[in-house]
Amino acid sequence: MSALPACPQCQSEFVYQDANLLICPECGHEFNQESSVATAVPTESIIRDSAGNTLQDGDSVTVIKDLKVKGSSSVVKIGTKVKNIRLVTGDHDIDCKIDGFGAMSLKSEFVRKVTD
Repeated sequence: MSALPACPQCQSEFVYQDANLLICPECGHEFNQESSVATAVPTESIIRDSAGNTLQDGDSVTVIKDLKVKGSSSVVKIGTKVKNIRLVTGDHDIDCKIDGFGAMSLKSEFVRKVTD
């Protein structure tokens, strides 16, 4: 087995050394062996809405822009209220259910947190 650490970004075990850098062939991440120990601990990222408010699981948000539904001719209209969101990692960082549409994934940049 290799004595090299796993990639801190994608956890791939196929890391190789090039001069003083370690390189992951799967995601292309380059890192130092010393810094890999410090960055190997996953940190929880903060997800913010379009106004800069911090979002949490269970929040209610409002859609701030008409959003086309991929694979359909329908549109989620501006002002649509979405209750009980769930935050996930990835490009679309909100999972939710929208009345009339069902389960969807949204980007946080297109919603605003509802303050009660």
